[in-house]
This record gives sequence, structure tokens and C-alpha cells, in this order.
Amino acid sequence: MAAEQQVASLREELICPVCLDIFTDPVSLQCGHNFCRSCITLCWERDGRNSCPECRAEFADGTLIVNWALSSLAEKTQTLNLNQKVKESKLHCEKHQVELKLFCETDKKLICVICRDAREHRDHRFIPIEEAVENYKAQMKSSIESLTKKNSEIQEMEQLQKTKISGVRAQSHSLQSHITSHFNKKRQILAEEEQRLLKDLGEAEAKSLDIMEKHLQAIQEKLNSIQEKLTKLQEQMDQKDSVIFLMVRIYFHFWPNQVPTENAQLLGNKWRP
Repeated sequence: MAAEQQVASLREELICPVCLDIFTDPVSLQCGHNFCRSCITLCWERDGRNSCPECRAEFADGTLIVNWALSSLAEKTQTLNLNQKVKESKLHCEKHQVELKLFCETDKKLICVICRDAREHRDHRFIPIEEAVENYKAQMKSSIESLTKKNSEIQEMEQLQKTKISGVRAQSHSLQSHITSHFNKKRQILAEEEQRLLKDLGEAEAKSLDIMEKHLQAIQEKLNSIQEKLTKLQEQMDQKDSVIFLMVRIYFHFWPNQVPTENAQLLGNKWRP
């Protein structure tokens, strides 16, 4: 405990006032204060003048004197600190406060030499920690090799699957283009066929309508002729003069399409179509 306090006290004397860490390449100023070379150089460059950060004394030149004794003490203190850290990093048995040096393979735990002789570890198998580390590293190495091999195999499977996916996509895109092109041609052919059929239908319709309209015209002409005859017959039926009625009937019977010159004045225009 006393040694630790001495190290701590010595360490306080070896702290740079600028970086607050143990001196690195310590130098002394003309005023007697000590700093790390890099720390005081940066201070002077920043301030633009050669002065002591501790007492504010200014110097005409930037002379720096290497403090060999302080440098040696700083290096030794750094070594003591490292050793102390290594020592503190070692694990100790919670029960006996002794460094753990053995590995119980039966219980799979770290133990000290005192625990080894205890009743609870009787007939157990022990090996040094270093050997246990080597054994576990060997196991891990085997696992790493196995996993590396499996990883390589799975990567190959992944690449193969990606290649298959790319192939399916490329094939699908090709088929889509083919289908689109095919049906575009089909639509063009159907559109042309539609126009041709519509044209043929229109021509057939015009021809049929022309014939039917002519037929209708003939029918209407016949109908008009019949209606005219009916009208004339009705007029004859309505004739009250018996002589004229008979004369008209006789003339229409023998000369249905013409009127005799005689008696035309007598008949007048009543019989005319």
C-alpha cells in the first residue's frame, strides 16, 4: 500500500502542466519550469511569443534545455504504471485471494492452487490456464475452419441462386417482349381483318339496299296504280247517272287504257284517270 502511495506521489511530480500526463521528452525553460517538448512548442506557436505557461515569464529566444533526469524518471514511472496495470488485470480467487492459475476441466472453471487441493475438486482433472487456452483455441480453430468451409459453400450456393434468379428474370423479360410483339402483330392483323369485313359488310349492305329499294319502288308504283284504279272504281261506283255508268264500264272493259273520242264530251272528265 505504501509503495502504491509513493508511486502516486512520484507520478504527480512528473505531470506536465499543459497536457496533464506524464512527461514525454521533457524540457526545461530558463525559469526552471518543465514541459513536454511538443506541449511548450504548441503553446508558443499558438500565443506567438516565448513565455512560460506557469509563471508567464518571457524569453528573448526559444532555447529549450533537455531535462535528462526528468526524462529518465518519467520513463521508469511509465514502466511502473504498465506493470501495475498488468498486475491489476490478473484474476484472483474470490475465496483465497490467490491468482487463478489452473483450469478445472471437470467443472469447467478457473481455480487457484489452494482450490485444487480442496474436497470439492478431489479427483478432478486440472490443467494450466495456458494449456486450457491452447485447447480451446484449437477447438475454436477447428470450428473456424469448419465454418469457413461452410461459409464458402453457402457463398457458392448464394451465387448460384443469384445466377438462377438472374436467368429467370432475363428469360421472363425475353418472353414478355416476345408475347407483346406477338399480340401486337395479332392485334394489327385483327384490326386489318375488322376493317376488311366492315368494308365488305358496307358494300354488301349498299348492294342489298339498292336492290331492295328498287324493289320497294316497284312495289310502291304497283301500289299507286292499284290505288288509282280503286279510286276510279270507287268514283264509278258513286256515279248516279245510269247511262254514264254503263258507258264508262263498257269502255273500260274493252279499252281499259284509252278513252274513245265519241261521247267524251258527254262523259266529261269523271272517268279519266
